Amino acid sequence: MTAVDETTTAPAAEIGSPRKRKEDQRLITGRTRYTDNITLPGMLHLGMVRSPLAHATITGIHTDDAKASPGVVAVYTGADLAAAHGSLPNAWPVTPDQKAPEHHAVAVDRVAFAGEIVAVVVARSPREARDATELVEVDYDDLEPVLDLEAAAAGPPYAHPDLGTNESATWIFDSAEAGTGSDVEAAIDQARGDGVVIERTYRQQRLIPAFMEPRSTVVDPTSEQITMWSATQVPHILRLMLALTCNISESKLRVIAPDVGGGFGGKLQVTPEEVTTLLVANRLGKPVKYTETRSESLVAGHHGRDQVQRLTLSATKEGIVTGLKVDLLANMGAYLGLVTSGVPVLGAFMYNSIYKFPAYRFTCHNIFTNLTWTDAYRGAGRPEATFAIERLMDDLAAELQMDPIELRRKNWIRHEEFPFTTVAGLEYDSGNYEAATDKALELFGYDELRSEQQRRRESNDPVQLGIGTSTFTEMCGLAPSRVLGSLAYGAGGWENAQVRMLPSGKVEVVTGASAHGQGHETAWSQIVADRLGVAFEDVEVLHGDTQVSVKGLDTYGSRSLSVGGIAVVKAADKVIEKARHVAAHLMEASEDDLEFSGGRFSVKGTDKGMAIGEIALAVFAAHNLPDGMEPTLDSDATYDPVNFSFPHGTHLAAMEVDTETGAVKLRKYVCVDDVGIVVNPLIVEGQVHGGLVQGIAQALFEEAVYDDQGTLVTGSFVDYLVPSAADVPDFITDRTETPSTTNPLGVKGVGEAGTIASTPAIVNGVLDAIRHLGVQDLTMPCTPSRVWQALQSREQGEPASVQPTNPEQTSGNLNSSGVISPEQGPRTEGGAS
Repeated sequence: MTAVDETTTAPAAEIGSPRKRKEDQRLITGRTRYTDNITLPGMLHLGMVRSPLAHATITGIHTDDAKASPGVVAVYTGADLAAAHGSLPNAWPVTPDQKAPEHHAVAVDRVAFAGEIVAVVVARSPREARDATELVEVDYDDLEPVLDLEAAAAGPPYAHPDLGTNESATWIFDSAEAGTGSDVEAAIDQARGDGVVIERTYRQQRLIPAFMEPRSTVVDPTSEQITMWSATQVPHILRLMLALTCNISESKLRVIAPDVGGGFGGKLQVTPEEVTTLLVANRLGKPVKYTETRSESLVAGHHGRDQVQRLTLSATKEGIVTGLKVDLLANMGAYLGLVTSGVPVLGAFMYNSIYKFPAYRFTCHNIFTNLTWTDAYRGAGRPEATFAIERLMDDLAAELQMDPIELRRKNWIRHEEFPFTTVAGLEYDSGNYEAATDKALELFGYDELRSEQQRRRESNDPVQLGIGTSTFTEMCGLAPSRVLGSLAYGAGGWENAQVRMLPSGKVEVVTGASAHGQGHETAWSQIVADRLGVAFEDVEVLHGDTQVSVKGLDTYGSRSLSVGGIAVVKAADKVIEKARHVAAHLMEASEDDLEFSGGRFSVKGTDKGMAIGEIALAVFAAHNLPDGMEPTLDSDATYDPVNFSFPHGTHLAAMEVDTETGAVKLRKYVCVDDVGIVVNPLIVEGQVHGGLVQGIAQALFEEAVYDDQGTLVTGSFVDYLVPSAADVPDFITDRTETPSTTNPLGVKGVGEAGTIASTPAIVNGVLDAIRHLGVQDLTMPCTPSRVWQALQSREQGEPASVQPTNPEQTSGNLNSSGVISPEQGPRTEGGAS
C-alpha cells in the first residue's frame, strides 16, 4: 500500500495548458496495437471476392478451384451466410415511409455497386486468401446501372428494381409550417418585384475517406464471450447493432477499438466486412482476421458528400436577406448505411448559418444509385450547408457590388442578440461573429490585399489575386436525446463516464467516447486533474472496450468534449461530494463548513484539512466511515446535453490564379475560430490544421470519378489526389473565446470546424480572382484544367452564365452552372489536371 504525501502541493491549472499528448509517446514510437497487429493462435484470414459490375444478377458462383487452392480452408457465398444475419442496419429512418433495400453482408442474387462482396475465401494466410479470390468465378447477367444522380431522381431505370423507385425518402422543413419563420415563396416573390433573387445550383462532389489505417477486424469466438477487435469509431454502437443483426446476445459480445488510425466518419459504420468476419469466425469456431487493402478501402468503404444543391436566396437591394429555399438531391448510393439517410437532414439546420433569415424552406430527396453507398464523412451535412450559403452570400455581394464582409455584417446575428433562435428552430446559445471577423481581417491584412488585387486587375497581370471569405457556425455534440428522437434518430445524445479513486490516490477515468486520434487521454486527464486537484500524470484514461467502458455512444460529430467531457466532469463532481461526506466525518466538521480547492478539503477558519488522496485511502480501509456509506468514492455519470454546441469562426483565403494556365495557388490562409473554452491549445491547433487540409482538399484536389459502367476510376492515390504538406502553406490561426452557456466547462466542438469553413473560403477565393473576367461559377475540385477551360470559354465568347432578362429585378436568375457545369452523366475527369 502506498503512503499518501500530505505535503504535496496542488498542481497548477491544467485546463488551457498546451500539454503534449500522452498518447503520442506510444503512437510515434511504434508501441501501438492497431487491429492488424493482433495475431491469435490458429488465426485464419479472409479474402473478399468483389463484383466488378455496378448492377447485375448473380447467376452462378464457381468455388471449386478456390477451395483446392493452397492454404484455403473454406469458401462461402452469400447464400451460405444469408440465414445467419439480418439486413445491415440503418439507424436513422428519416421518414415513416422511407424505402430501403435489403442489405446482405455478402450479396445473394444481385449486386448493386462495383465492389460489393459476392464471396468470401478463408485461408491460413492473408496472401493465400487474396490469391484464392482470383480463382472464384462468378456468372453475371448485366443490368442497366443507375449512375447519374439527377437522372436517378427522375427514374427509371431503378437501382433496385424491386423498389419501383429510386427515391428513398423526401424530408421537408418549412419555417412557416414550423412556426419559426414566414412563407419563403412570398419572400421570393416580393424580391422578384423590388429586390434581388439569386438562384444557383452547386455540386458537392463525391469524396472518399482516406484515413491512415485501413479498416481491419479480428474476431475470436473461442471463449465464453465472442471478442471482436475492430478499427472503428463506434465500438458500443457496433456491439449493439451486431447483436441485433446477427442474433447474438449482447452480453456475449465484446467489442474493442484498440489504437485506431483516424476516421473522420469513415469508420462510423457497421460494415459488411465486420458482419462477415463475425459470421465466419462463429461458423468455424476459430479466430479470423480481415484487413482491407487500400484499393478495397477506396472502392467499397462508404463515401461522403455527392449532392446537388438547388438554391434560391432573396434579398433587398440593400443586401438584407429575406428568404432561403433549398431543394437538395442527396445520393445514398446503393444502400443505406448506419446514418446515410440522416446526413442531409443534419445539414438542413445549418443552411441559414449565422444569418437572420426571416423565411426558410428545405426539401431533401434521398436518391439511390448503383454506386458505393454514402454516409457520414468530414462533418456530415454541415459542410455541404456551409458551402452553399457562403457561396450564395459571395454571389449576392458580387451582384450588389458590395464587399463580401460588409454584406455579411448586414445579416449576421449580433453578439448582443444571443441566445438567438434561428429560422431553422435551433437556439444558438452564444457567439461573437464580430470579434472573430475583426481579428481575422487584421491577421489577414484584408485592406492591403484588396489594394493589391485592384493593382493586378488594372495592370492585367496574368496572375490574378482573389480573396475568399467564409463565416460559419455548426451544430455539434449530437444532442439532446429528445431532439434526436423527434428526428427519428436511432439513439440518444448522452454519454457516460466513470471516475475511480484508487487507494494510492491515483485516478482512473473510464469514458464512453472512443478516440481515434483526438487526444482524449490527454484532455480528459487535464479535466480530472483540475477538478480533483491531482497530478496530470496520476490520471489514467480507459476507453474503446465495451467490457471496460460498458456504456457509451462513442465518437463522431465533434461530441467528445462537449458531451463526453462533461460526463467526466459530472462523475468527478460526484467523487468530490462523496469525499466531502467522508472528510466531514473524519474531521468532525459540518459538510457546510468544508471548502474544496486544489485537491484538499479544509475547514473554514481553521488549519484542518485532508487531501482527497488521503480520503481515498481511508475509504479503502473502511475503518471509520459515516454510517450507511459504501466504502467507495467511485462514481459514474451519464450526461444528456440540453443543447447542441455552436462553434463559429471566420476564414479568409488569398488565392492566386494564373489566367494563362489555370494553375491555382493558395498564398495565405487565416482563420479565427471560437470553440468556447479551450482545454488544450495544442490539440485544438492540431484539429484545426487537419480539418483545414481536408476542406482545402475538397476544393482543389479530391473527387471520386466513375466511368459510364459504374467502375471507380479514381481507385488509388495515383488518381484520387489527397494533398501532402508540400501542397498547403502554413496557416495563420487564432481564436476568440465565447464560452458555451449550456455546459459547465463552456466548451464547444472543434473537430469539424476547419473542414466546414475552408472549402467555401477557397472556392470563393478562386472565383473572386477571375469573376471580373466573366467566370461566374466553377465545379469542385477547382483543378487547373477546369479553371483554364472556364477562362477559355469566356475568351471565345461563350456565356459564363445565363443572364436574367431584367438584371435589376431578377439578378438571381443566373444559371448557376456557369462556364463549368456539373457534367451530365458519369464524369471521366480525374481529380487533377
